[in-house]
Amino acid sequence: MASVIGTFALGLALAVAIYGAVASFAGARSRNAVLVESARTSAFSLLGLVLVANATMMAAILSNDFSIRYVAENSSRATPAFFKVLALWSADQGSLLLWNLVLAGFLLAVALRFRRQRPETFPWALGTMFVVSAFYLSLITFATHPFGSLPRTPPDGRGTLPLLQNHPLMAAHPPLLYVGFIGLTVPFAFAMAALFTGRLSDQWIRVTRRWTLFAWVCLTAGLFLGMLWSYAVLGWGGYWAWDPVENIAVLPWLASTAFLHSVMVQERRGMLKVWNLSLIVGTFGLTVFGTFLTRGSILSSVHSFAESAVGPLYLGFLLVVLCVGFGLIAARARQLGSESAIDRAVSREGVFLGNNVLLVALVATVLVGTVFPLLNEALTGAKVSVGRPYFDRTAAPVALLLLFLMGIGPLLPWRVGSARQLVRRLRVPVWAGALTIAGLVAAGVGHPVAIGAFGLAAFVGGAALSEMARGARAQHRALGGSRLRAVTAAVGRNRRLYGGLVAHLGLVIAVVAITWSSSYAAQRDVTLARGESVEFAGLTLRYDGARVDPQPQRVVYVATLAILRDGRPDGVLIPSLNQYPSTTELIGTPSISKGTPLNGFRDLYASLQSMEPRGTSATFRLFSNPGVMWLWAGGAVIVLGGILALWPARRRRRRERPERADRAGAESVPEPAEVGA
Repeated sequence: MASVIGTFALGLALAVAIYGAVASFAGARSRNAVLVESARTSAFSLLGLVLVANATMMAAILSNDFSIRYVAENSSRATPAFFKVLALWSADQGSLLLWNLVLAGFLLAVALRFRRQRPETFPWALGTMFVVSAFYLSLITFATHPFGSLPRTPPDGRGTLPLLQNHPLMAAHPPLLYVGFIGLTVPFAFAMAALFTGRLSDQWIRVTRRWTLFAWVCLTAGLFLGMLWSYAVLGWGGYWAWDPVENIAVLPWLASTAFLHSVMVQERRGMLKVWNLSLIVGTFGLTVFGTFLTRGSILSSVHSFAESAVGPLYLGFLLVVLCVGFGLIAARARQLGSESAIDRAVSREGVFLGNNVLLVALVATVLVGTVFPLLNEALTGAKVSVGRPYFDRTAAPVALLLLFLMGIGPLLPWRVGSARQLVRRLRVPVWAGALTIAGLVAAGVGHPVAIGAFGLAAFVGGAALSEMARGARAQHRALGGSRLRAVTAAVGRNRRLYGGLVAHLGLVIAVVAITWSSSYAAQRDVTLARGESVEFAGLTLRYDGARVDPQPQRVVYVATLAILRDGRPDGVLIPSLNQYPSTTELIGTPSISKGTPLNGFRDLYASLQSMEPRGTSATFRLFSNPGVMWLWAGGAVIVLGGILALWPARRRRRRERPERADRAGAESVPEPAEVGA
């Protein structure tokens, strides 16, 4: 019964999506408001039908309906209910169900947002989103068959993939990435609508600004949670391995970050129109490319999904997106001329352009390193790998230069400014960077790269803080009262500006954490008999034995390492190995003693590699990771900055400039902020 309901709901949802696309485009061409409204309201039906399909699959998983192949392959009776819920997105078919649900949710959100006041491009954008929805529904209806039945119902299922039920972070990490990826469909749809209609002002940017920011915030949160999951689950002591699926997740984030910077130049100066349209088409293309690689059985990594026949369909859709998008940009090239030019390289728009070039270069670097092994194998049959040294050597210099531009961007004026003004604004950040470098050298820090990175981080942090203080002082002079009131007023008047500066500070914290942990980490493998001790990272670690913890869905072998500081107990580490019925391989779970000010913010990390019977001895991999906790703090601050920039600013009366009169019908938004965030 569940198989019939789910299949019928998906088939009907596909029909609704096709109708919505046809009605939207036909209504737009004929200016038939009834057709457009019919298409808009069909978004409600689409979401309802996809929700029914997802709910049916969830009910089948929770009720152990092993007659459905997906349930039998990805759940079991012993799987805890929490991880049964996660089974919905633990494999290809289920993840596409969730993907379609999120996409239908965005479609309905757009339909609700523009139920009254609509830009002229709305029906074209709505139709584009329906086309994207129809593609993904076609995949799940004709290629993956999530509700396919088994000829004979097994008594039990195989269970969820062990790595996916080894930590609760999998409840948040994939869904947030999905929301971020799919949310980028909205700016893409309005960009395509602008190209279809020839209305190529910055209206489509203003309409979709908050949608893009929301997607970017979710992507940021998803990426940092993925790093935390890798650090807390995989047991290798790190958080970013340049795994291919990590790379294809970060590519749309880099491209959307470039887009969020460059659109401010178009809003302020009427420049970079071709660049912005190309960026958003490329960003959406990267999201499709990422799903093509993972769900098309192209990649092989710990994150990869099972083999699927949908690869060619993804590739075909990706080619259509790129050909139509860039083809329309080329066809409209004459209408996309800049309204002004960069007067001086040392200006805010000049720095933004440099920022974008570096971000795109970073995208190209990561993309080449990810795709080259696949192309080489396809052409020559030989398997090669592109490892961490390539990415570190090529990406690190670009990232540091980006960090420098991020520091000076907010300090520079638009168009041209006086050298005296620039010197005055650079005074605080330059002193911050110089004093940091001098202090580290005086303290005997002997790592030149780390010293330079810390000094650059201090420069960028000083620039962000000084710009915040400058805005607060201006408000204080204008309004009087307390300084707190001035700060609140400044943030309230331009949340986009201050949100960007807060995000800059978060990135500075993350850069410091990455530099600190990668430059001063230590690692050691040891085998200890019960009662034996080892000295590591200034501490004594004593192996106190092991125990077996049988659980319904697994058997856990737990080892105990006592931490001794100066002979006194100072905590305990309890790494483990997990035996799941669905695999003979033991899955490790590391144990981490978090860094505190007392131990120099140094994580003590232990991973259990193997253990003799009855725990007579065990082999551990030990890591000393300084500063890692600041990486999670930096990610939280970046997300906070994005939320602050996303939050609606207080409305202010302002004259509408004649050259921007075609913005009528767009979202009510403040003037472009003057920050490179």
